[in-house]
Amino acid sequence: MVLEHLFPEDWLEKRGVYAFILGAIYAVVGVLVASVLFPKDPALVGVALTSMLILPEMYKIFSYQERKQSLEQKTTFLSLWKNDIEIVRIYVFLFLGVILVYSLGTILLPSIQTNELFREQLEIRFGEGFAGHAISGGLFESGLFVELLSNNLLVMIACFIMALLTGDGAIFLIIWNASVWGTIFGITAKNAASFSGANVVYIFGIVMLIVFPHMIIEGISYFLAAIAGSVISKDVILEKFASDRFFRVFGFNLYLIVIALLFLLLGAGVEAFVLENVDIYSEIVRQSLLSF
Repeated sequence: MVLEHLFPEDWLEKRGVYAFILGAIYAVVGVLVASVLFPKDPALVGVALTSMLILPEMYKIFSYQERKQSLEQKTTFLSLWKNDIEIVRIYVFLFLGVILVYSLGTILLPSIQTNELFREQLEIRFGEGFAGHAISGGLFESGLFVELLSNNLLVMIACFIMALLTGDGAIFLIIWNASVWGTIFGITAKNAASFSGANVVYIFGIVMLIVFPHMIIEGISYFLAAIAGSVISKDVILEKFASDRFFRVFGFNLYLIVIALLFLLLGAGVEAFVLENVDIYSEIVRQSLLSF
């Protein structure tokens, strides 16, 4: 892709909004190209194309971080953490850019076109789990927490394994999750607004305000797992085996997995609480489902 060659290596690290814009642009390009070249099944192809467009930029960022670390005379947990925090920030803004595009696409496009472009994502939305949990109400239930945690844990493990095997391959799973969340939040707001007669922008704003905390927390767990897998697959292999630096980098990324698990636990807890106790969100989902 051309864009990553037009700017300095560290341009995404300097301004999060650049990563947000890049994620949005690549998501639009991915969806448009998929809809033209693969009109019968553009949903997964759009995600794959978006991931392919973002992949060179992520590779360049990881390579830049590797060179920075290799020039450091002493590798400490603090220096490794600072470098990884920058990558997490880039992931977050790329993630939000993709979510916004899929949300707006779902809201603005006609229903027939939405069903064609985002069919795979919409099938997840109409699964029994989402509809049932969102309108159940009541106190916090441990069963719901365990179910959410187990589902999210599978995604986190998949991100780690994909990154471990391919270096940056976890970006596909991350973009897929962004497309699913964006589509779900967009169609929920659109249908609820149609049923209630309320402004769709207002409904969408409420939905995003409610889901944003657990969405970002869960997303960070995936990002950390992807970073740990990518670094282990690259940096540790490049280090001299059994050296102090080898053990320090390897040990740090094991700690990173533990931190990712903590974020996963927190995210599942917050999401379970929202689904069981935030009545306005349950009502929006109920109205959305009744609009059919």
